[in-house]
Amino acid sequence: MAIREILEVPDPRLKTVSTPVTQFDDELRELVSDMFETMYDAPGIGLAAIQVGVPLRVLVIDLQPEDPDAPPVECDHDGHKHTHPATKKDPRVFINPEILDPADELATYQEGCLSVPDIYADVDRPATCRVHYQDIDGVTHEEDMEGLMATCIQHEMDHLEGILFIDHLSRLKRNMALKKLQKLRAA
Repeated sequence: MAIREILEVPDPRLKTVSTPVTQFDDELRELVSDMFETMYDAPGIGLAAIQVGVPLRVLVIDLQPEDPDAPPVECDHDGHKHTHPATKKDPRVFINPEILDPADELATYQEGCLSVPDIYADVDRPATCRVHYQDIDGVTHEEDMEGLMATCIQHEMDHLEGILFIDHLSRLKRNMALKKLQKLRAA
């Protein structure tokens, strides 16, 4: 397992349309393992293979739900101690995913992205959707998704088409977000 570099805007590879996975082999397992390690290290809740420079239709997601049975976690960020609820890992892999039956009803979530660090914006997406996908062994599944999982899978699936969450914003808001990112990088 290895932590891979996460591509950030304006890297042109992020605009690549990813190709379907046809080989369910050890190389794919290593990619998925590296993607989880990279995502957890970042930290994030979702990652598409193109974000680590691999143009394959592979996503990893872990919403890391709170674990009510575990004691709170203390951590030290930038010299400040923080306590937050413990979470449990719930790693999910989606290979060659397709959205079926997106809801007409929209849900708004404040989204962020590991490829657009420190920028957050409200994005409207279908509130629910059915997803057809393969697992790490190539077995086909269909699953109804709602809430944060529906938003997250749609966000990650956008990456497979070369779309970033900021592409859903108005030109004005997108330009403001990119200017803010430039200022943060310069600081």
